[in-house]
Amino acid sequence: MEDSVINVSNDNDLYKLQVQEMKAKVLDLKMQNELLQKEVNQLRRENNQLKRVPLFVAAIVDKLGDGEVYLRQQGNNQEYITRVSPELYDEIKPGMKVAVNNALSIVKTVGTIYDSRVRVMELETAPNVTFEQVGGLRGEIEEVREAVEYPLTRPEIFAKVGVEPPKGILLFGPPGTGKTLIAKAVANNAHADFIRMSGAELVHKFIGEGAQLVRELFTFARERAPSIVFIDEIDAIASQRTNDGTSGSAEVQRTLMQLLAEMDGFDNRGNVRIMAATNRIDILDPAILRPGRFDRIIEIPVPDEDSRREIFKIHTQKMHLAGVDLETLIPLTNGMTGAEIQAICREAGMRAVRRNSDAAGNEDFLEAVRKVARKENAADLRMYI
Repeated sequence: MEDSVINVSNDNDLYKLQVQEMKAKVLDLKMQNELLQKEVNQLRRENNQLKRVPLFVAAIVDKLGDGEVYLRQQGNNQEYITRVSPELYDEIKPGMKVAVNNALSIVKTVGTIYDSRVRVMELETAPNVTFEQVGGLRGEIEEVREAVEYPLTRPEIFAKVGVEPPKGILLFGPPGTGKTLIAKAVANNAHADFIRMSGAELVHKFIGEGAQLVRELFTFARERAPSIVFIDEIDAIASQRTNDGTSGSAEVQRTLMQLLAEMDGFDNRGNVRIMAATNRIDILDPAILRPGRFDRIIEIPVPDEDSRREIFKIHTQKMHLAGVDLETLIPLTNGMTGAEIQAICREAGMRAVRRNSDAAGNEDFLEAVRKVARKENAADLRMYI
């Protein structure tokens, strides 16, 4: 009898163990089922995404009335007219981008989307460069301020006199003379957004891409007004047009023509000012140099003796000097640009650092002058005379 009781008890323990194992298996299977269900849902979403009809981007050219809209499709420049609902018709405006389906019907508005290359050209904060950091060039700086800064900060003066301010200015001269520095200082004084682009950035491989980038650049500048558009090294796209038969040359010319059209479309008293700089004014196309596009062309020359003295003072004001006579350095830097004088001050400081000294001495500057000095080819300077 006792043996049978023991056997029953052992059987119960065995059943309990088996039940616990089955519960553990059920729990494990539930977890696996949940994971599989999540994977199924993800695959369903991806499948639905693949089944969706693709949407194309088009730009609103004009609203024609009676619910009709004139569109231009991006990329292939196809133009067409379509009808939209009254609610959507009130929402859209010329210049806005919209998404259209295969039937060329507007599905939704996209807004204004700029090329990412245009957005990175805008400096997030105004340049911290002031005119005190520009040595010499007093007359040139005043001309720049009259053409760029005053129309933004004192437009009532131009209205009072009844004169239109210059539409755009072009700075030219040897490299390192301070053209970009002046542009930044003007933007700082005018409290305007500074949008800088290199001419080389407007040259692209694909047809129409450079022209589109120019359009978006100026549209972006209008929306950020008051703003200053500064095109550095403009000779990359504005050189004299030639007919060499290559597609690359034709694309550069298309970009130039778009730039000319955008400059013509600007109001002289608008809140967007145009500046450009070049080292090679001799190769620029006459169309971009004519009055109405660049009304004021200003030469930024190699600094004279007084200017070099100011530049030395600017770049040494925060340096610790020991027995340095700047007057002896000025004759030695004849023909050097502001950038080269800055390099001399930096190199003299580096020599002091190399000696683990607390200050730069006169010998450091003399050695720096010898290192930075370079002989200019007279033929290279003819274009600036």
